[in-house]
Amino acid sequence: MKNITLTIALCLSLFTVAEAQENTGESYGNTLNIGLGIGYYGYVGQTMPVVHADYELNVARNFTLAPFITVYSYRKYHHWGSPNHPYRDYYYRTTVIPVGVKGTYYFDQLLGANSRWDFYLAASLGFAIRKTVWEDGYSGETNISHSSSGLYLDGHIGTEFHASENVGIYLDLSTGQSMIGIAFHF
Repeated sequence: MKNITLTIALCLSLFTVAEAQENTGESYGNTLNIGLGIGYYGYVGQTMPVVHADYELNVARNFTLAPFITVYSYRKYHHWGSPNHPYRDYYYRTTVIPVGVKGTYYFDQLLGANSRWDFYLAASLGFAIRKTVWEDGYSGETNISHSSSGLYLDGHIGTEFHASENVGIYLDLSTGQSMIGIAFHF
């Protein structure tokens, strides 16, 4: 019962903060961000396309939290053979799906930015779900050793241009990926 009461109190306080921000025009939440970009992760050793989506919710003045999902996939080759199989390069495809929460702080007021622009710093924290599928005919070791764990951590810097009251175009540069996308404000 104590946990339920605490959860309800926390939710009510978040809604109160969000409503106060809406009344002062400092709302950054209730925004769906969808982006496409290029990612580079050291353990892969190559660039790859990235698709990302998050939904921002107001938490405090100039600060939002956004549950996110990102997807990227890559193909690598592994040289293998045995007495029954000729040595050659076999490929595998790995799909990685990071999920978590992105915390964003907006610097618009500090920078005196025009109302059509937003400037922010952010950090993403979550975990990465990985699935690897090997080429047919490969019978060797199927465990892939990645130098990274399932923990997902990313730092961001970005800007958004508000093309209209409900739609914006954003650029997000991060330690793992760079993307351009569309923001839908509700």
